[in-house]
Amino acid sequence: MTEAKMSVTVLPARKQARGKNDDEEKAKLRVAAYCRVSTDSDEQATSYEAQIEHYTAYINGQPDWSLAGIYADDGISGTNTKKREEFNRMIDECMAGNVDMVITKSISRFARNTLDCLKYIRQLKEKCIPVYFEKENINSMDSKGEVMLTIMASLAQQESQSLSQNVKLGLQYRYQQGEIQVNCNRFLGFAKDENKRLIVVPEEATIIKRIYREYLEGASMLKIARGLEADGILNGAGNEKWHTSNINQILRNEKYIGDALLQKTYTTDFLTKTRVKNHGIVPQYYVENSHEAIIPREIFMQVQEELIRRRIVHTSPNGKNRTFSSIHCFSNMIICGGCGEFYRRIHWNNRGKKSVVWRCISRLENTGLYCDARTVLESTIEQVLVTAINQTLCGKDDFLITLQNNIETVLCHESDQTLACIDARLQELQAELLKLASSKADYESVGNEIHRLHEDKQKVQLESAGRDELKKRIDEMSTFLQKQPIDLTEYDEPLVRRLIEKVTIYEDKFTVDFKSGLTVDVDE
Repeated sequence: MTEAKMSVTVLPARKQARGKNDDEEKAKLRVAAYCRVSTDSDEQATSYEAQIEHYTAYINGQPDWSLAGIYADDGISGTNTKKREEFNRMIDECMAGNVDMVITKSISRFARNTLDCLKYIRQLKEKCIPVYFEKENINSMDSKGEVMLTIMASLAQQESQSLSQNVKLGLQYRYQQGEIQVNCNRFLGFAKDENKRLIVVPEEATIIKRIYREYLEGASMLKIARGLEADGILNGAGNEKWHTSNINQILRNEKYIGDALLQKTYTTDFLTKTRVKNHGIVPQYYVENSHEAIIPREIFMQVQEELIRRRIVHTSPNGKNRTFSSIHCFSNMIICGGCGEFYRRIHWNNRGKKSVVWRCISRLENTGLYCDARTVLESTIEQVLVTAINQTLCGKDDFLITLQNNIETVLCHESDQTLACIDARLQELQAELLKLASSKADYESVGNEIHRLHEDKQKVQLESAGRDELKKRIDEMSTFLQKQPIDLTEYDEPLVRRLIEKVTIYEDKFTVDFKSGLTVDVDE
């Protein structure tokens, strides 16, 4: 198929309007100048100011010209016109008939996107508005102007693509050296020092610690967000409104333990600047201890384990997944001994008598399971828990021995694959990977092993965090038993949240499981 021949239509210059008398001076040409610099560096800022000064003097120095405005974008990329506010304002003024000619330094200053460059030049051409490029000495209204512009704009686009690739290579090199780049404008907890290194902001770090603490204490992300709003605490963007997504991002961000996962996203197109999540398409770099931490590593790993646990708190016998709830202390805590479902809190109004009870979900929903589990008053469950705690206090000597045995059991399950062994193997593989990459050999197997070991390392850290949490619960229970001098006389919700894991309701008894591993039966 033959390629269509380019057709260039030459539009003659408009005659300038004259006054009533032919002898009156011809109206001056309204000329606008467009200038742009691509970065915010001091050197480029000087160039930016110099361009404005140059065009102001240049246009005013032409007797037949009048200055129609200087339009200047500072520190904005030329590959896309969407964010170039001054450029777009200039085009609008041209379309409104307020500009007769546009002058700019070069094609690359005007646009590094060939399509954008030709689009706007043709748009202005329709209004008989020429664009003059000083460096290339091209006037868009000349007969050969568009052909030259197409060639020059393509070269400018290739230059931009090459520059983009060089920037990517530079970033990857810095990533390999462990140099991190983080935008701190909306990053709660950190700022940058004069050397652009991350430093902790103490007052913001307090907010981060509060979020982690409350989450581990059982609060939902929504409850944490509402608490922060109630206390007038601003989020990373400086807004009063907190979203659960804000809390979720903070709880999952490895930078709060002093690490940094680099290249989480990447640019797919240098023209559109489209960024997408990196799911292994380009390399990632995990830098440990790159900056000061806000959250201890063991606390962070406990939170990651809790995030996993809360995704599916309980799977019913019929296969339905029950999600986490922190609306009430007993939410996700009371379980039916008959069908294995959760109990749900219900407000009853029986013949004018109001009460709060807990009922098996199988009796409230069509779960496909038959269950005739009894309904229990909330006050009864509270008394059962007081009784269970007091039973442990009465037999504290025996329970302390059990707790000591539990600690020994936890220690026996230490992983044979230590973090030190994984780290040593990862260092060996990193060196091997660099050799293979430099020789352009196949490094897929090495890469796969690195990914596997990285996942194993995270798994070991999660297991270690789980053991640490269990040890903490056992120690907490031991301390409680040793220091509590007398029996409880009334229900204590904070104590129950801290000590109790679950309560299973049977027809003739309640089984109370403590977080430390102790189990106590309370007869009806």
